[in-house]
Amino acid sequence: MSASKTTTDHNKIKAWAEEREGKPAVVKGTENNEDGSGLLRINFPGYAEENLKDISWDEFFKTFDDRDLVFLYQDEIEGKKSRFFKLVDREN
Repeated sequence: MSASKTTTDHNKIKAWAEEREGKPAVVKGTENNEDGSGLLRINFPGYAEENLKDISWDEFFKTFDDRDLVFLYQDEIEGKKSRFFKLVDREN
């Protein structure tokens, strides 16, 4: 099992997601919050796709930066590419 890492680097986040065929997304129905954007997610093929709405990387990173988030992730788990990630407040 690999240790969790954190980053705010847009290029690293995008590369990590794309290596796993992930696309930027929001949870459907959450777009009506105070800033008009939804809860950010990475949409991986075959995982909860029906609950997610794809967005552009520009939209994803604008919301990511506006909310002052950090990307917590793992590269591998048990020798395989991990899809584990969380978006957390930078202050924590």
